[in-house]
Amino acid sequence: MIRAHARFRSAPLLLAVGLALATGGALAQEDISKVNGGVSAEAGQAYRDLSTVNGGIRIGDGATLRNAETVNGGIRSGDGLQAEDMETVNGGITLGARAQVETLTTVNGGIRLGTDARVGRHIESVSGGVFVDRGGRVGGNVGTVNGAIGLVGTEVAGDVKTVNGDVTIGAGSRVRGGLTIDKPSSNWFPVTINRRNPRVVIGPDAVVDGPLEFKREVTLYVHTSARTGAITGATPISYDTPRAPQE
Repeated sequence: MIRAHARFRSAPLLLAVGLALATGGALAQEDISKVNGGVSAEAGQAYRDLSTVNGGIRIGDGATLRNAETVNGGIRSGDGLQAEDMETVNGGITLGARAQVETLTTVNGGIRLGTDARVGRHIESVSGGVFVDRGGRVGGNVGTVNGAIGLVGTEVAGDVKTVNGDVTIGAGSRVRGGLTIDKPSSNWFPVTINRRNPRVVIGPDAVVDGPLEFKREVTLYVHTSARTGAITGATPISYDTPRAPQE
């Protein structure tokens, strides 16, 4: 399970890099770097790295780039994005339809992908939800600490993991790994863990190939048409309606 300090470069390091690049100017339509202010990438253009400390990043339709990184701000793209890594500390990531990226990582913010998106490796958030719309493909794991996970008609090659979030493996989705709801730990300080039991739904025609392991109490609904691996730590409630019952 990810930790709040994992995978993120420190703000001082990013600030230092930003200052160094800002004084030298950006390479023409390759690198754009700022300390204060947003970054915009034009539709259909090719870039290398986009970075800012205090500001958001907006990327037009069909743009291609290597990395997008911000400390205080979100990242938003239009349709048809092609990129490698995207990271933000305080902000969300929202990508349009048919986006193709390698990794998506945020600390305080959600991650939302449009239809037919492709993620080559992992999606990770500490305090924020993850939603992948219909036709999505994730080549690695989908994980959060304090946020919901929702998949619609999506295939995940790895595992789905969270500590304190609801999980919906929606209609027609397939998780080729397992599903784990972990036990809260003091190691996630200062992430706030509430005491409500997570709600887990395995929807119509959804498949989880691996085991479902619940290390804390949850409310688990499994549709009669769904298929799962072995379930430990919870007693499934069967349902046959389009949507799971509300508590």
